[in-house]
Amino acid sequence: VHLQASGGGLVQPGGSLRLSCAASGAIAEFDYMGWYRQTPGKQRELVARISSGGTITAVDSVKGRFTISRDNAMNTMYLEMNSLRPEDTAVYYCHALYYRRQYWGQGTQVTVSS
Repeated sequence: VHLQASGGGLVQPGGSLRLSCAASGAIAEFDYMGWYRQTPGKQRELVARISSGGTITAVDSVKGRFTISRDNAMNTMYLEMNSLRPEDTAVYYCHALYYRRQYWGQGTQVTVSS
């Protein structure tokens, strides 16, 4: 399984970005797909994840601002990020769990700054 993340960039506080994660496999068979983020000196943390059945888990700090979704026909997962804050600045990684193996994308930088 190969995951390709894209969509990061520089945005002002209050702005929006949409991240995409294109997978080489059939994501409908993945147990979970999710987005994690990491800043220098800190551990990678879960932002949001979505199960094959559509159950969503998200960290409290992004609830109401970020929306995770998946398009099984396109084998792509998305993270719609609105009302971005400077503290959302991080490298965002897409992740998949498939047959109890974990797969990671290469990461995409999101910088929220004026």
